[in-house]
Amino acid sequence: MSHDLFEAAKAAMAKAYAPYSKFPVGAALRTEDGRVFTGANVEVASYPEGWCAETTALGHYIMAGGGRITEIAVIAERTAKCSPCGGCRQRLAEFCRPETKLYLCDNGGVVETLTMGEMLPYGFQGDMLR
Repeated sequence: MSHDLFEAAKAAMAKAYAPYSKFPVGAALRTEDGRVFTGANVEVASYPEGWCAETTALGHYIMAGGGRITEIAVIAERTAKCSPCGGCRQRLAEFCRPETKLYLCDNGGVVETLTMGEMLPYGFQGDMLR
């Protein structure tokens, strides 16, 4: 993994709006053409409604035209190896391949590397709906 993806996720985490949970999270996605999209969690008063960091990053990715996601980094301020929640695993899987690398990070860097296929082996497949 390029250190810049970790740094992008960490910088995004610094922009999180988490006044209720006090649990800032950052995420960064890299597409095969090298573009990086970041996101932070955004909480609202009707907690737990809001946006996860991965969902925010996916929104930026979609608005910029998408592409093949090749790498994802996730970091949380208070937890080493913070993994995407179940909903975000499914959201990410929609735009990734099973071999897409997922980096679980702490404040110092990557702690564990997995693939999306390992993280969500039986995810719901959109082609079932076509």
